[in-house]
Amino acid sequence: MIKFRKPDYYDYNLIAVIILLMSFGLVMLYSTTAYTAEIRFGNDMHFLERQAFFSVLSVVFAIAISFIDYHRLWMLSRLIYVFALVCIVLTRSPLGAEINGARRWLRFGSLSFQPSELSKIAVIVLVPVMIIRQGKEFKGLRALVMPLAAGAVQAAFTLIFTRNLSTAIIIMAIDLIIIFIAHPDSKPFILAAAGIVAAAVLAIVLVRAGVLGGFRSQRVLVWLHPEDYASQGGYQIMQALYALGSGGLFGKGLGNGTQKLGAVPEAENDMIFSIICEELGIFGGIIVILMFIYLLYRLFFIAQNAPDLYGALMVSGIFGHIALQVILNICVVLNLIPTTGVTLPFLSYGGTSVAILMAEMTIALSVSREIRFRSPERDLWGDVVKEPRSSPEARG
Repeated sequence: MIKFRKPDYYDYNLIAVIILLMSFGLVMLYSTTAYTAEIRFGNDMHFLERQAFFSVLSVVFAIAISFIDYHRLWMLSRLIYVFALVCIVLTRSPLGAEINGARRWLRFGSLSFQPSELSKIAVIVLVPVMIIRQGKEFKGLRALVMPLAAGAVQAAFTLIFTRNLSTAIIIMAIDLIIIFIAHPDSKPFILAAAGIVAAAVLAIVLVRAGVLGGFRSQRVLVWLHPEDYASQGGYQIMQALYALGSGGLFGKGLGNGTQKLGAVPEAENDMIFSIICEELGIFGGIIVILMFIYLLYRLFFIAQNAPDLYGALMVSGIFGHIALQVILNICVVLNLIPTTGVTLPFLSYGGTSVAILMAEMTIALSVSREIRFRSPERDLWGDVVKEPRSSPEARG
């Protein structure tokens, strides 16, 4: 039987910033989709109603479930991991659904679910278990094999069965972030990062020289010269940049944007930041970024003050996931990197995205609930190293 007790601490600030982001996202979603929803469905609130339903339901469930001890995930981590893999494979079965030319969803009646999103949760809950079970033997390169393999398998399944490279990269990046935080030696990771950057630069040079071809190479060319590849993907980027430029400092006013009227395809998804900047200007874009920074700060605070390594590593993985998606999405809109199809957390349209993000917030809230105001300071493995001097709230 699950027992609930009054927590010593609960991060209401995290709940507040989540609700603020979601509310702002719903306002911008309606502004962005009212015209296209009226044309396509005869109801200007079609997208808003669906997103609001998932958002409210997710927040209620997140707050309720966060009062359950997060350590239960330790026992369920393998099951969640396997379930995520099975769901990805099922996208190639009759349950799989093709949307916008990509077969990445499972459809149940009128609802669709993107299983690759679940892989992020699977990595966040299982990789810390693998690390902690190694204890103080988690050092050297051999200790990295199993945790790296856990992320690599999820990423490989995502790439093979759903052809979703951007999500596969994010899954692997979450895995690496968790391992990097727990591993005592940072040198292998620095060398690996340098190698990845060098490989990316070499690939770009080879693409520009015409040595490499294919679909991925086409994306690089579109990124470098969007005006020359308008019919092959550059059109969306150009229109997004027009939206950014026309917004100026304070924007055209909420609801007064024009690029959302069909010029920016799927503006409610990965390009919603461009509409925000068009209607609310650079000022509005900065406010959104500041809200995300505060959200990340709350996650950092929870990870820093988590009562044990398992909670700290899971919240660190959540921190990495949110930070990665925000950075990648905004960089794509600004044309700083090739298009990836990564959505903006809590703002872009999508029920699966909201559900998975709120599942992660549930874990973070559950960890925050276990923070003690005068708990002893512990080392990486949970051993007491210093008696407390101040409360977590005083440190946050």
